[in-house]
Amino acid sequence: MQHNLFNVTQLFLFSVVFFIVGFLGAWIIRTYTVQNFKKNLKRTEGLLESERLIKETLRKENALAFLLKENVESELGSKIKQAEDIIRVMDEDILLLQKSNEETEKLFQITQPELYSFKLKLIEANNTISRLKSQLQERQSTPQK
Repeated sequence: MQHNLFNVTQLFLFSVVFFIVGFLGAWIIRTYTVQNFKKNLKRTEGLLESERLIKETLRKENALAFLLKENVESELGSKIKQAEDIIRVMDEDILLLQKSNEETEKLFQITQPELYSFKLKLIEANNTISRLKSQLQERQSTPQK
């Protein structure tokens, strides 16, 4: 009976040791797995934070670019308005100048008809000279046969 008791005790001790070794092995495997999981979780959280920061930076840059675009459009719009105003004033000035020239021409024709007639002949002579010069240049530029 003692032999049986010795075998049962050995079996019990072997079972306890096997249980403890198995438990420690399982605990080590679980601890390693949890640590890897935590490491991967931290890595993923870091990646997500990095992506969030990049997204925020791009959003700020986009907002800044939009503001710059709006400012440029506003500035160009005001410059176009100023240019249109200047052109309108210049057109009015040209019309006034033409009217003044016409009035001066009429006054000149009435007060000094001889000089006015001479002026018209001088203009006509200048036109004739320009026309003759143009014809001469055309003849010189065309190849002679």
